[in-house]
Amino acid sequence: MMLDKKTPFQKEYLEEEREEKTDVFTIRLNKDQREEFNQAKKVIEQIKDSTAMKQLAWIGIANVIHDKKTALILGNLFKNKRNNKRNNIIDFD
Repeated sequence: MMLDKKTPFQKEYLEEEREEKTDVFTIRLNKDQREEFNQAKKVIEQIKDSTAMKQLAWIGIANVIHDKKTALILGNLFKNKRNNKRNNIIDFD
């Protein structure tokens, strides 16, 4: 039985295929953030960090950011920020 020999350093995928496969990024958590993350993992009963991060992000996006009540609150906050800037109120950064 012969094994297929691959040419060293030869691309196996087209650039388009490689881009479609995955998107990877790195995050850093300080001690407090890590403790909060570990507590959240317990709540959703997920031991794998990457899966837990994906699920928690989805929960945040689907249930918080897209919620109508949250949209109203964020709209007010951004409106206040614009008004403060327009009126040269610099008490808040």
